[in-house]
Amino acid sequence: MNVPCVRVPRESGEATRQRLAADGLLDHDHQISVVEGYLYIPVVSAADVPDAFDVVEYEPPARETQTTPTDILGSEPSYERLGDIVILDEDDPERAREIAAAIVESDLKAETVVNRASKIKGELRIRDWDLLVGDSTETVHREYGTELRLDIDSVYFSPRLATERHRVVEQIREDEHVFDMFAGVGPFAIPAAKAGAEVVACDLNEVAIEYLRENAVRNDVADRITAIQGDVREVGTEYDGWADRLIMNLPHSASDFLDTAVRLAGDECIVHLYDIQHEDDPFGPGLAAVRDAAEDEYEIEVLEEKIVRSYAPHEYNVCLDVRLTKRP
Repeated sequence: MNVPCVRVPRESGEATRQRLAADGLLDHDHQISVVEGYLYIPVVSAADVPDAFDVVEYEPPARETQTTPTDILGSEPSYERLGDIVILDEDDPERAREIAAAIVESDLKAETVVNRASKIKGELRIRDWDLLVGDSTETVHREYGTELRLDIDSVYFSPRLATERHRVVEQIREDEHVFDMFAGVGPFAIPAAKAGAEVVACDLNEVAIEYLRENAVRNDVADRITAIQGDVREVGTEYDGWADRLIMNLPHSASDFLDTAVRLAGDECIVHLYDIQHEDDPFGPGLAAVRDAAEDEYEIEVLEEKIVRSYAPHEYNVCLDVRLTKRP
């Protein structure tokens, strides 16, 4: 029997599956199929699938019954996948241990189960974890054909931003100069280099930069990435006027670095400024900050105002895309 399926290239399969799962659209009665380099991901409602995806009719095999954590617990637990790590966010330690035990007993493939033990903290944006299953917090995450090795205990990383990262990377042109000001382990920088850009990637976290360099080699783009450890305000001076595109993914404080961004920008430069703002005015403060920093030297054009995700009650994680054009 034919059912609606999202058809995507194999390298985009996991990120697409995560997006569809987050929207509650996966059809769990049928298996995901691989045919000639494409994945066919069964969905419960073709009408609710975002327009960006290709929905086709296909006859996938019925899913063999598997034991899930929900089957064992009698209720559906909330968790996040990152490579072979399962991440919980439970305030009750006993509940976290119950979910971890159910994950081990189920058919869900996981080497490690952790529970968030603190909020993101410090300049390096890392958090504490309770290690419930396994002995390592290191994993390999895959999205849109890119492999990223990382250790969640020592670097910041969010798999929830895969779709947003892909949105930005799809805009990058071959031979473009891209400066990633807060690069982490390279989730923007690596695919930007794979798109043909020359990339400078900076981060304060020494461990993150070590992973970024390893990931550049892993993805065969080491010749197109310069990785710099340190405060971008201090270490990027030799790239003044160099950038065609600036990625500023440091919500809460990226606006504090706009003076540096203006210094790095070339005659024409696109800036992706990430921010956390109240729902009443999600883009106004960021745009005002850009104008304060840049309007004396640049004409400013807003290209897109993007709500990336809900961050907290009445607050959004947003991205403001602007083009800076040098004034004559």
